[in-house]
Amino acid sequence: MSNYIPVQKKLYEGRKTADSSSVHERMQFVDMNAELTRNKHRNLTLLGYSCDEGVRRNQGRTGAKDGPDHIRRQWAKLPWHVKEVALYDAGTVQCLGDHLEEAQVRLGDMVNRLLQQGHLTVVIGGGHDMSFGHFMGIQRYLGGKRSLGIINFDAHLDLRAPVPKGNSGTPFHQIHDFLTSEGLEFHYACLGMRLDANAPELIQRAREWETLIIGRDQFHLGAWDHIQAQLEAFVAQVDRIMLTIDMDGFSSAFAPGVSAASPMGFTPDVVMECLDYLVRTGKIISMDIAETNPVYDRDDQTAKLAASLIHRFGMLMGSL
Repeated sequence: MSNYIPVQKKLYEGRKTADSSSVHERMQFVDMNAELTRNKHRNLTLLGYSCDEGVRRNQGRTGAKDGPDHIRRQWAKLPWHVKEVALYDAGTVQCLGDHLEEAQVRLGDMVNRLLQQGHLTVVIGGGHDMSFGHFMGIQRYLGGKRSLGIINFDAHLDLRAPVPKGNSGTPFHQIHDFLTSEGLEFHYACLGMRLDANAPELIQRAREWETLIIGRDQFHLGAWDHIQAQLEAFVAQVDRIMLTIDMDGFSSAFAPGVSAASPMGFTPDVVMECLDYLVRTGKIISMDIAETNPVYDRDDQTAKLAASLIHRFGMLMGSL
Protein backbone atom coordinates (compact mmCIF):
# COMPACT_ATOMS: atom_id res chain seq x y z
CA MET A 1 0.00 0.00 0.00
CA SER A 2 1.38 3.39 -1.01
CA ASN A 3 1.74 6.25 1.45
CA TYR A 4 0.74 8.67 -1.31
CA ILE A 5 -2.89 9.31 -2.31
CA PRO A 6 -3.52 11.21 -5.57
CA VAL A 7 -6.12 13.97 -5.45
CA GLN A 8 -9.74 12.88 -5.08
CA LYS A 9 -11.36 15.20 -7.60
CA LYS A 10 -14.79 14.75 -6.01
CA LEU A 11 -13.56 17.03 -3.21
CA TYR A 12 -13.57 19.88 -5.73
CA GLU A 13 -17.22 19.96 -6.69
CA GLY A 14 -19.63 22.82 -6.17
CA ARG A 15 -21.88 25.47 -7.60
CA LYS A 16 -20.92 26.75 -11.04
CA THR A 17 -20.27 30.47 -11.52
CA ALA A 18 -20.73 32.59 -14.63
CA ASP A 19 -17.03 33.47 -14.81
CA SER A 20 -15.64 30.19 -13.38
CA SER A 21 -14.27 32.10 -10.41
CA SER A 22 -14.65 29.52 -7.63
CA VAL A 23 -11.61 27.65 -6.37
CA HIS A 24 -13.09 24.30 -7.42
CA GLU A 25 -13.56 25.58 -10.98
CA ARG A 26 -9.98 26.80 -11.26
CA MET A 27 -8.29 23.84 -9.56
CA GLN A 28 -5.68 21.82 -11.46
CA PHE A 29 -4.24 18.53 -10.25
CA VAL A 30 -0.68 17.31 -9.86
CA ASP A 31 0.12 13.60 -9.72
CA MET A 32 3.27 13.15 -7.65
CA ASN A 33 3.69 9.65 -9.09
CA ALA A 34 4.43 11.24 -12.45
CA GLU A 35 7.39 13.31 -13.58
CA LEU A 36 6.80 17.00 -12.86
CA THR A 37 7.42 19.74 -15.38
CA ARG A 38 8.57 23.24 -14.54
CA ASN A 39 5.70 25.55 -13.55
CA LYS A 40 6.42 29.02 -14.93
CA HIS A 41 3.30 30.70 -13.55
CA ARG A 42 2.53 32.19 -10.16
CA ASN A 43 0.66 29.53 -8.25
CA LEU A 44 -0.55 28.10 -4.95
CA THR A 45 -0.26 24.33 -4.52
CA LEU A 46 -1.80 22.26 -1.71
CA LEU A 47 -0.17 19.08 -0.40
CA GLY A 48 -1.94 17.04 2.27
CA TYR A 49 -0.41 15.22 5.25
CA SER A 50 -2.78 12.62 6.67
CA CYS A 51 -1.23 11.50 9.95
CA ASP A 52 -2.35 10.98 13.54
CA GLU A 53 0.63 8.99 14.76
CA GLY A 54 2.57 12.01 16.04
CA VAL A 55 -0.43 13.24 18.02
CA ARG A 56 -1.01 9.75 19.40
CA ARG A 57 2.61 9.51 20.53
CA ASN A 58 2.21 12.92 22.19
CA GLN A 59 -0.92 11.69 24.02
CA GLY A 60 -3.20 14.11 22.19
CA ARG A 61 -6.66 13.75 20.66
CA THR A 62 -6.40 11.86 17.38
CA GLY A 63 -8.45 12.69 14.29
CA ALA A 64 -6.26 15.25 12.46
CA LYS A 65 -5.49 12.68 9.76
CA ASP A 66 -8.83 13.64 8.21
CA GLY A 67 -8.04 17.35 8.35
CA PRO A 68 -6.70 17.74 4.80
CA ASP A 69 -9.89 16.65 3.02
CA HIS A 70 -12.13 18.71 5.31
CA ILE A 71 -10.01 21.76 4.56
CA ARG A 72 -10.16 21.00 0.85
CA ARG A 73 -13.97 20.86 0.87
CA GLN A 74 -14.13 24.34 2.40
CA TRP A 75 -11.32 25.69 0.22
CA ALA A 76 -13.12 24.46 -2.90
CA LYS A 77 -16.16 26.65 -2.17
CA LEU A 78 -14.31 29.94 -1.93
CA PRO A 79 -14.20 32.56 -4.69
CA TRP A 80 -10.83 33.20 -6.32
CA HIS A 81 -10.04 36.77 -7.31
CA VAL A 82 -6.50 36.58 -8.70
CA LYS A 83 -6.64 34.98 -12.13
CA GLU A 84 -2.88 35.40 -12.50
CA VAL A 85 -2.32 32.85 -9.70
CA ALA A 86 -2.99 29.26 -10.74
CA LEU A 87 -4.35 26.78 -8.19
CA TYR A 88 -3.10 23.21 -7.83
CA ASP A 89 -3.58 20.25 -5.54
CA ALA A 90 -0.82 17.65 -5.37
CA GLY A 91 -2.59 14.98 -3.31
CA THR A 92 -1.80 13.63 0.14
CA VAL A 93 1.00 11.86 1.97
CA GLN A 94 -0.49 9.39 4.44
CA CYS A 95 1.06 7.69 7.45
CA LEU A 96 0.68 3.93 7.23
CA GLY A 97 0.28 2.37 10.68
CA ASP A 98 2.85 3.82 13.06
CA HIS A 99 5.40 4.60 10.34
CA LEU A 100 5.54 8.33 11.07
CA GLU A 101 9.14 8.77 10.04
CA GLU A 102 8.49 7.26 6.60
CA ALA A 103 5.62 9.71 6.07
CA GLN A 104 7.87 12.63 7.04
CA VAL A 105 10.56 11.50 4.59
CA ARG A 106 7.99 11.16 1.80
CA LEU A 107 6.55 14.58 2.63
CA GLY A 108 10.01 16.15 2.49
CA ASP A 109 10.72 14.51 -0.87
CA MET A 110 7.49 15.89 -2.32
CA VAL A 111 7.95 19.39 -0.92
CA ASN A 112 11.44 19.49 -2.44
CA ARG A 113 10.16 18.31 -5.83
CA LEU A 114 7.36 20.86 -5.87
CA LEU A 115 9.70 23.71 -4.92
CA GLN A 116 12.18 22.60 -7.56
CA GLN A 117 9.44 22.85 -10.19
CA GLY A 118 8.22 26.30 -9.15
CA HIS A 119 5.27 25.47 -6.91
CA LEU A 120 4.46 27.65 -3.89
CA THR A 121 3.44 24.91 -1.48
CA VAL A 122 0.95 24.93 1.38
CA VAL A 123 1.00 21.68 3.36
CA ILE A 124 -2.24 20.87 5.21
CA GLY A 125 -2.62 18.30 7.97
CA GLY A 126 -2.39 16.41 10.06
CA GLY A 127 -0.31 16.54 13.27
CA HIS A 128 2.34 19.21 13.77
CA ASP A 129 5.00 16.55 13.19
CA MET A 130 4.38 17.52 9.57
CA SER A 131 6.63 20.56 10.09
CA PHE A 132 9.77 18.44 10.42
CA GLY A 133 9.11 16.71 7.08
CA HIS A 134 8.10 20.03 5.55
CA PHE A 135 11.34 21.63 6.79
CA MET A 136 13.49 18.79 5.42
CA GLY A 137 12.02 19.35 1.96
CA ILE A 138 12.71 23.08 2.12
CA GLN A 139 16.22 22.56 3.45
CA ARG A 140 17.04 20.12 0.67
CA TYR A 141 15.79 22.67 -1.85
CA LEU A 142 17.85 25.50 -0.31
CA GLY A 143 20.90 23.27 -0.03
CA GLY A 144 22.24 25.12 3.00
CA LYS A 145 23.20 28.08 0.81
CA ARG A 146 20.47 30.36 2.18
CA SER A 147 19.42 30.76 5.79
CA LEU A 148 15.91 29.79 6.84
CA GLY A 149 13.75 31.33 9.55
CA ILE A 150 10.80 29.39 10.97
CA ILE A 151 7.80 31.32 12.26
CA ASN A 152 5.29 29.24 14.19
CA PHE A 153 1.86 30.58 15.18
CA ASP A 154 1.15 28.32 18.13
CA ALA A 155 0.25 28.02 21.79
CA HIS A 156 3.00 25.42 22.13
CA LEU A 157 6.73 25.75 21.55
CA ASP A 158 6.90 22.13 20.32
CA LEU A 159 10.49 21.85 21.52
CA ARG A 160 10.11 18.55 23.36
CA ALA A 161 13.04 16.18 22.98
CA PRO A 162 12.31 13.37 20.45
CA VAL A 163 12.76 10.58 23.01
CA PRO A 164 12.30 7.77 22.20
CA LYS A 165 10.81 9.02 18.91
CA GLY A 166 9.58 12.21 17.33
CA ASN A 167 5.95 13.28 17.72
CA SER A 168 3.71 16.29 17.24
CA GLY A 169 5.47 18.08 20.11
CA THR A 170 9.04 17.66 18.85
CA PRO A 171 9.38 19.12 15.32
CA PHE A 172 11.34 22.24 16.17
CA HIS A 173 13.69 20.39 18.51
CA GLN A 174 14.39 18.02 15.62
CA ILE A 175 14.94 20.95 13.27
CA HIS A 176 17.34 22.51 15.77
CA ASP A 177 19.28 19.26 16.05
CA PHE A 178 19.54 18.90 12.27
CA LEU A 179 20.69 22.47 11.69
CA THR A 180 23.28 22.44 14.46
CA SER A 181 24.64 19.10 13.21
CA GLU A 182 25.15 20.77 9.82
CA GLY A 183 26.83 23.81 11.37
CA LEU A 184 23.85 26.03 10.51
CA GLU A 185 22.01 28.54 12.68
CA PHE A 186 18.59 27.89 14.19
CA HIS A 187 16.21 30.81 13.66
CA TYR A 188 12.87 30.10 15.32
CA ALA A 189 9.96 32.28 16.42
CA CYS A 190 6.83 31.20 18.27
CA LEU A 191 3.95 33.67 18.19
CA GLY A 192 1.06 33.28 20.63
CA MET A 193 2.85 30.99 23.09
CA ARG A 194 0.93 30.34 26.31
CA LEU A 195 2.54 29.77 29.70
CA ASP A 196 -0.27 27.38 30.62
CA ALA A 197 0.58 25.21 27.60
CA ASN A 198 4.36 24.82 28.06
CA ALA A 199 6.47 23.27 30.80
CA PRO A 200 9.18 25.50 32.34
CA GLU A 201 11.93 23.32 30.83
CA LEU A 202 10.62 24.05 27.32
CA ILE A 203 10.61 27.79 27.93
CA GLN A 204 14.15 27.56 29.29
CA ARG A 205 15.21 25.58 26.22
CA ALA A 206 13.67 28.18 23.95
CA ARG A 207 15.61 30.93 25.72
CA GLU A 208 18.86 28.99 25.48
CA TRP A 209 18.27 28.58 21.74
CA GLU A 210 17.46 32.31 21.37
CA THR A 211 13.91 31.69 20.22
CA LEU A 212 11.78 34.74 19.56
CA ILE A 213 8.71 34.35 21.75
CA ILE A 214 5.71 36.65 21.61
CA GLY A 215 3.42 35.42 24.35
CA ARG A 216 -0.35 35.22 24.08
CA ASP A 217 -0.76 38.29 26.31
CA GLN A 218 1.11 40.42 23.76
CA PHE A 219 -0.18 38.70 20.65
CA HIS A 220 -3.11 40.93 19.69
CA LEU A 221 -3.67 43.91 17.42
CA GLY A 222 -3.43 46.35 20.32
CA ALA A 223 0.27 45.44 20.51
CA TRP A 224 0.85 45.50 16.75
CA ASP A 225 3.73 47.99 16.84
CA HIS A 226 5.62 45.69 19.22
CA ILE A 227 4.82 42.59 17.13
CA GLN A 228 5.90 44.25 13.89
CA ALA A 229 9.18 45.45 15.39
CA GLN A 230 9.96 41.93 16.64
CA LEU A 231 9.12 40.38 13.26
CA GLU A 232 11.16 42.97 11.39
CA ALA A 233 14.26 42.15 13.45
CA PHE A 234 13.70 38.41 13.02
CA VAL A 235 13.15 38.56 9.27
CA ALA A 236 16.27 40.67 8.78
CA GLN A 237 18.42 37.74 10.00
CA VAL A 238 17.30 35.23 7.34
CA ASP A 239 17.04 34.77 3.59
CA ARG A 240 13.84 32.70 3.51
CA ILE A 241 10.89 32.09 5.84
CA MET A 242 8.91 28.91 6.51
CA LEU A 243 5.52 29.64 8.06
CA THR A 244 3.63 27.13 10.16
CA ILE A 245 0.22 27.69 11.71
CA ASP A 246 -1.00 25.31 14.40
CA MET A 247 -4.79 25.62 14.55
CA ASP A 248 -4.77 24.82 18.27
CA GLY A 249 -3.13 28.21 18.84
CA PHE A 250 -6.45 29.90 18.08
CA SER A 251 -9.04 30.23 20.79
CA SER A 252 -11.53 27.36 20.66
CA ALA A 253 -14.15 30.05 20.00
CA PHE A 254 -12.68 30.17 16.49
CA ALA A 255 -11.11 26.72 16.16
CA PRO A 256 -12.83 24.03 18.25
CA GLY A 257 -11.74 21.18 15.99
CA VAL A 258 -8.12 20.73 17.02
CA SER A 259 -5.98 18.21 18.84
CA ALA A 260 -5.52 20.40 21.96
CA ALA A 261 -8.30 22.98 22.25
CA SER A 262 -8.33 25.95 24.66
CA PRO A 263 -10.48 29.09 24.97
CA MET A 264 -7.33 31.02 25.89
CA GLY A 265 -5.85 31.12 22.39
CA PHE A 266 -5.34 34.03 20.00
CA THR A 267 -7.73 35.45 17.39
CA PRO A 268 -7.63 35.26 13.56
CA ASP A 269 -7.26 39.00 13.05
CA VAL A 270 -3.73 39.21 14.48
CA VAL A 271 -2.59 36.22 12.40
CA MET A 272 -4.03 37.82 9.26
CA GLU A 273 -2.13 41.03 10.02
CA CYS A 274 1.08 39.06 10.48
CA LEU A 275 0.50 37.28 7.15
CA ASP A 276 0.04 40.66 5.46
CA TYR A 277 3.35 41.90 6.83
CA LEU A 278 5.34 38.72 6.23
CA VAL A 279 4.18 38.24 2.65
CA ARG A 280 5.30 41.79 1.85
CA THR A 281 8.86 40.88 2.89
CA GLY A 282 9.05 38.60 -0.17
CA LYS A 283 10.89 35.95 1.86
CA ILE A 284 8.20 33.31 2.40
CA ILE A 285 9.10 30.05 0.69
CA SER A 286 6.35 27.73 1.95
CA MET A 287 3.67 27.34 4.62
CA ASP A 288 1.91 24.59 6.54
CA ILE A 289 -1.30 24.42 8.57
CA ALA A 290 -1.41 21.76 11.28
CA GLU A 291 -3.80 20.05 13.69
CA THR A 292 -7.21 20.55 12.07
CA ASN A 293 -9.20 17.76 13.74
CA PRO A 294 -12.68 17.21 12.21
CA VAL A 295 -13.70 14.78 14.99
CA TYR A 296 -14.08 17.73 17.38
CA ASP A 297 -15.08 20.44 14.92
CA ARG A 298 -18.42 22.28 14.86
CA ASP A 299 -19.99 22.83 11.43
CA ASP A 300 -16.46 22.58 9.94
CA GLN A 301 -15.66 25.89 11.62
CA THR A 302 -11.97 25.05 12.05
CA ALA A 303 -11.66 23.75 8.49
CA LYS A 304 -13.31 26.94 7.26
CA LEU A 305 -10.81 29.05 9.18
CA ALA A 306 -7.92 27.04 7.74
CA ALA A 307 -9.34 27.50 4.23
CA SER A 308 -9.68 31.24 4.81
CA LEU A 309 -6.05 31.43 5.94
CA ILE A 310 -4.99 29.70 2.71
CA HIS A 311 -7.17 32.11 0.76
CA ARG A 312 -5.65 35.15 2.45
CA PHE A 313 -2.14 33.82 1.93
CA GLY A 314 -2.74 33.08 -1.75
CA MET A 315 -4.36 36.46 -2.40
CA LEU A 316 -1.46 38.26 -0.73
CA MET A 317 1.14 36.25 -2.64
CA GLY A 318 -0.69 37.12 -5.82
CA SER A 319 -0.30 40.83 -5.11
CA LEU A 320 3.52 40.72 -5.06
